[in-house]
Amino acid sequence: MVGIVGYGSYLPRYRIKVEEIAKQWGRNAEAVKRGLLLKEKTVPGMDEDTITISVEAGKNALRRAQIDPTEIGALYIGSESHPYAVKPSGTVVAEALGIVPDVHIADYEFACKAGTEAMFVAYSLVKAEQMKYAMAIGSDTSQGAPGDALEFSASAGGSAFIFGKENTVADVIETHSYTTDTPDFWRREGAFYPLHGGRFTGAPAYFKHILGAGEAILKKSGLRASDFTYAIFHMPNGKFPLSVGKKLGFKKEQLEPGWVVPLMGNTYSGSSPTGFSATLDVAQPGNLVLLVSFGSGAGSDAFVFKVTEKINEVRDRAEKVKDLLENGRIYLDYGQYAKFRGKIIMNE
Repeated sequence: MVGIVGYGSYLPRYRIKVEEIAKQWGRNAEAVKRGLLLKEKTVPGMDEDTITISVEAGKNALRRAQIDPTEIGALYIGSESHPYAVKPSGTVVAEALGIVPDVHIADYEFACKAGTEAMFVAYSLVKAEQMKYAMAIGSDTSQGAPGDALEFSASAGGSAFIFGKENTVADVIETHSYTTDTPDFWRREGAFYPLHGGRFTGAPAYFKHILGAGEAILKKSGLRASDFTYAIFHMPNGKFPLSVGKKLGFKKEQLEPGWVVPLMGNTYSGSSPTGFSATLDVAQPGNLVLLVSFGSGAGSDAFVFKVTEKINEVRDRAEKVKDLLENGRIYLDYGQYAKFRGKIIMNE
């Protein structure tokens, strides 16, 4: 049985509240919070990017796994905000984590499901016995144009997972992917901010694909919503995962551990993996967990995990997601936020 032997997350300490963004653009903050079920979002520091976030998440995964990094045969990073157009993020991360030189590296892109894309490949390589361990990371510093609805939710963070066959904390029971060409969200090469189809991103994109993947994996596994203790769905806001969970037969209490992530406004390629990481922080041996991601363009990856006895031994070896969300927060005003995110372009 292949599963996760180590997991870890990282979230920046900097935050901006919904009220601060709404005030800048003359929006009703309470209406925005009701509509998105968001309070605030993480903001990467001026010295933070997908690479630095991946390194920190990877370190936490290694702390929990307590394995020799050189035994990791592959490292894959999924992101929609890799720092370089030509140069991989993975080589820098592998060097920092001590995984080099005998390792396969690749950077993945698939909007917000790039993280689970990396997880699926890492899992598959270990299952095929091509290597003992493989690490997958979902990490982002997502962009939202000034005044755009995305500015309230596009944030930063990341989670890392090490797959292996020994001393697993959660075993993979089943996987499924559901994909079509549905252009609801995109960013051209060289463009800093993505464009999106507004409400078109809902029914024909997000809901169609998550429901398609969720229904398919339940059928393949022979499981029902009531068999699961927890379920995590991609979180572009707080409402969507609650809505899709209800459609698939899940109750709100089954979604709550992961739901703490969108509540704090963390929407990025690692958002559903980070929701899964938050769930592992509280899950108990024997719990079944459903994870379904979504990436614009569009597609969903689904996983069924079963938590093992090992979870109680490893979870306290690294900081938990809830602590990362709540501790040491530094709040920015809009001017500071614009500076941090490079939204003001100075003429030379």
